[in-house]
Amino acid sequence: MSEHANVAAMLLARNRERHPEKAAYFCDDDTLTYQALAADAARFANLLRAHGVQPGDRVVLVLPDSLAYPKAFLGALLLGAAPAPVSADLSREDYAFILADCGAKALATWEGSPAAEAAKDVDGLDAVLLCGPHGPWGLSGHSSELQLPAMLPPTGAPGLMLYSSGSTGRPKGVMHRQEDLLIPAGGWGGVLGVSADDIIFSASKFSFAYGLISSFSLPLFFGAPAVLFPGKPGPYELFAAIARHRPTLFFCVPTLYNMLLRAYEPGAAGMDISSLRLCFSAGEALPEVLCREWTRTTGVEILDGIGSTEALNVFIANRPGEARCGTSGVLVPGYEARLVDSAGADVADGAPGDLLVRGAGVSSGYWNRPKKTQETILPEGWLVTGDIYARENGVYIHRGRSDDMLKVGAHWVSPVQVEEALRRHPAVLDCAVAALAVEGLVRPCAHVVLAPGFEAGQKLGADILRFARGQLPPHMCPVRVQFLAELPKTPTGKVQRFRLRQM
Repeated sequence: MSEHANVAAMLLARNRERHPEKAAYFCDDDTLTYQALAADAARFANLLRAHGVQPGDRVVLVLPDSLAYPKAFLGALLLGAAPAPVSADLSREDYAFILADCGAKALATWEGSPAAEAAKDVDGLDAVLLCGPHGPWGLSGHSSELQLPAMLPPTGAPGLMLYSSGSTGRPKGVMHRQEDLLIPAGGWGGVLGVSADDIIFSASKFSFAYGLISSFSLPLFFGAPAVLFPGKPGPYELFAAIARHRPTLFFCVPTLYNMLLRAYEPGAAGMDISSLRLCFSAGEALPEVLCREWTRTTGVEILDGIGSTEALNVFIANRPGEARCGTSGVLVPGYEARLVDSAGADVADGAPGDLLVRGAGVSSGYWNRPKKTQETILPEGWLVTGDIYARENGVYIHRGRSDDMLKVGAHWVSPVQVEEALRRHPAVLDCAVAALAVEGLVRPCAHVVLAPGFEAGQKLGADILRFARGQLPPHMCPVRVQFLAELPKTPTGKVQRFRLRQM
């Protein structure tokens, strides 16, 4: 494709011409064909235009993974606006920050959502488009023919944006070009052997890079239908969706694979996974024990890999038939990597080092954060991933993170945000959150110094955990409370999290 073409227009035209009546998406009992997807994406573009949205404007999408999502995402791209998919599980405060931070001109969400409430206090937001499962209200009243030719963002404007949490707890916008959406198909898609005969199902949501690639980039590039799951992905619900829609490729995170494995009963009603030819895991390192047990129990190969929001791709992955449990695999075609020490020098084979990667599609930087961009996107295009790896005979082995962020499932968790919530409990005088390994998976652990008048004990610990569950999304909630007389700190007052992890 020409770098001056509109990606959405190209993908929609190609699929509409090849197989217009073929399903593009399944969601519960509904089916969306490529022809209907193209028509409604054009309607959405015309709806945005009617509300004054112009090429280059940001359109924030806060939606469940329903048929409304690909229509809205493609519609914004058709107009040359920058869709910004954002998790549907954030707080009103987070949405207010994101809407203001990116200067959103439009928001697509459901009635009464925290995002819709936050939008009331955001200046410059021209339109709040309330959506049902099939799209915005009044969508059918707009033309299914794009009233303007499909456009591109102005020079220097992002083609799309994804929000990723930062070490301070504030989300940061990662900018990408439209054409970056096509790059995963040429490398990672080739590794997986994706074809039009596949049916793709991702438990990771559309608002995360992993979910966007597996529910949008790969399906629309190869003409492979995708399954969308609008609810919270519990193990029994996922098994039921697999049995109903018969996907061949399944994308998920280790946390959910662990839950699925515990719930799996071969031959039980609603647990038919015989359609699967391959499973893929990303978002956090897949524990070796879980990798082996999944393949042994289900008979379906599972591949581990690593990507990032900044790369909008998986750049290291295991290969079908060659999976090495306990490793992330080898480089995906189109990428190169370096492992470096704190001085930036390459480390020897087998030694741990900071992972740098380079390849097509790496973000140009963070929205309005030049300092962070300079720290992360190095000269000559190297991306600082923040991961520590060792390399042995070309195979990459994950050794942890280079900062204090916790990666829980596909989510980055900032200890600062969790600590702020915990400090609202009357018994918490001070606290710090650090990683705790639970069956090989990373989970938040709260280390608490009690306020005067409170006594440590199991009952109080349970109460603090319940309080956290009422304040935070599930992936951010601590799984354990450790009571301490004082937190380990440096002379300057900084918490020494490495000492907490050692506990």
